[in-house]
Amino acid sequence: MIKFVGAGPGDPELITVKGMKALQDAEVVLYTGSLVPRELLDWCKEGTIIENSADMNYEDIFAFIKKYAKKKFVRLHTGDSSLYSTTAKQIAFLKEENIEFEIIPGVTAAFGAAASAALEYTIPGVSQTLIISRVEGRTPNPESLEQLLSNKHSSFAFYLSITLIKKLKETAYKLGYSEDTPCWVVEKATWTDEKVYQGTINDIEEKVVHIKGVALIMFGAFLDQTPTQESHLYANKYKKESQRKSKSL
Repeated sequence: MIKFVGAGPGDPELITVKGMKALQDAEVVLYTGSLVPRELLDWCKEGTIIENSADMNYEDIFAFIKKYAKKKFVRLHTGDSSLYSTTAKQIAFLKEENIEFEIIPGVTAAFGAAASAALEYTIPGVSQTLIISRVEGRTPNPESLEQLLSNKHSSFAFYLSITLIKKLKETAYKLGYSEDTPCWVVEKATWTDEKVYQGTINDIEEKVVHIKGVALIMFGAFLDQTPTQESHLYANKYKKESQRKSKSL
């Protein structure tokens, strides 16, 4: 049994209880060393075979998995395995080899960053849609940045794009976004050395030009956190209407 475990965005305590138990029980762990905090491996028992996949290619990973497939094996990915994790190709290999697997979800960086910055992505009257994507660079994106940003009432979280923030700025201007549209960057969300940079699409680039590593870009009017209409769930007038309807039934 191969267990894919989402390690969370950085803080070792943000792994799920189920993920923690999988690590405690594991005989073999293959982890993404460049992104997964080493402290997470403290959950492993003495004698566990632990290998870093940072310098491996797919063939190396497949050979390692096949070698230890009959053991209690954890494939430890950063964040959640459903986003930017290459899990799909590994699962295809497991299916071809008839190797059983299980996926244990984790907290992705977009949610870790929002928690660190005390943000809600869905603000009544402003945005009820979250778009998670990346700005196209050397890695192609089937959805153009223009098409993504044309959804002007959405909240955006861009992964793997910090070196392309100038392209985000230029495209936003081309589509008519104002210079004061909020744009924030969270560097190493939930890690001990995390930093949050607040700005606008006009000035954020100069604030984060030094960042070369892991960072998440958040963009959109939702960052102001100011609703333009009341929530139907908690607003007094809607509560009273709901109470009246309940009494009449």
